[in-house]
Amino acid sequence: MTLRFAAVALLCALAAPLHAQPPTVVARTGALLFVSWPEREAVARRLATLVERAPPLPALPPDILERGDSIRIVIAPDERRFTEFTGGRAPDWGAGVAIPMQRLIILPAYGSPRGNVQDLPRVLRHELAHIALNLYLEPAPVPRWFDEGFATWSAGQLDAEAGWILRLAFLTGSAPPLDSLILDWPAHATDARVAYLLSASAVSWLHERGGVRSLALFLERWQEGGGMEEALRANYGLTLGQLERYWSQDVRRRYGWVLFFAQATVVWAIITTMALALFVIRRRRDRLRMTRLRETEIPDDPAWWTEQPSSAEEREGDDSSRPT
Repeated sequence: MTLRFAAVALLCALAAPLHAQPPTVVARTGALLFVSWPEREAVARRLATLVERAPPLPALPPDILERGDSIRIVIAPDERRFTEFTGGRAPDWGAGVAIPMQRLIILPAYGSPRGNVQDLPRVLRHELAHIALNLYLEPAPVPRWFDEGFATWSAGQLDAEAGWILRLAFLTGSAPPLDSLILDWPAHATDARVAYLLSASAVSWLHERGGVRSLALFLERWQEGGGMEEALRANYGLTLGQLERYWSQDVRRRYGWVLFFAQATVVWAIITTMALALFVIRRRRDRLRMTRLRETEIPDDPAWWTEQPSSAEEREGDDSSRPT
């Protein structure tokens, strides 16, 4: 999530911390400076190690983050200090904040609705993608849908779980209209996530048209020409309106329930489940019928067959057996 306000940048400056023990640089990876308070130093060092091992961001020059000044990554240990460095502009569910103008990232390293510490590696890659994309394309403006979509796609957040989120959004009617890529960015966490994923699906659609090399060439033409639509025409032969139309069709096809139910695997899974359910129901019904039959049938050795007759019954039996 990007913030582009000069006032926020001033609030995020590290020169005047409000706490007795200020944050310090605890790790460095290339141009990335990991800044933390003592209670989160281990998290900062771990993130630095993971960034060193991570592959470069796709479709961008490998050294894009090394160009220019250092990039500070602040690891906030609690909500109060996260709010101070973001100026309180981040929504309650915002998992991280990137400010490209100041080459600054703020991450919440504590359990909250913003996420868990275990999610920070992917969140950091998302925010680094914001920084890298804006550094590469500046001074050209970047539409928010592409900025958020590229960051989400680069961080691998358009995964199988994301696919189910989109399917459920379409099923419940909570997905935004797909008539334009200029999506609304609601304050509610679930709705906002759907908007992020839909933006990522548009970037993914471009990637599928020609792979990483084609997407890299598109960004290069955008950077050289200063306009997105000109680069889109030159690289993909599409206007922005055509991209919106083809992307909308692809999203409905890929994440709609018609295709989902038409897939052979899903059909056979449904058939198998129904067959198993019918088998269980029939078996239970047969057991009940057998129980009722056993309750009414004559036993193999009835008690009145094996009971010993009384002496009176024996005498009557003897009398009845005599000839008349």
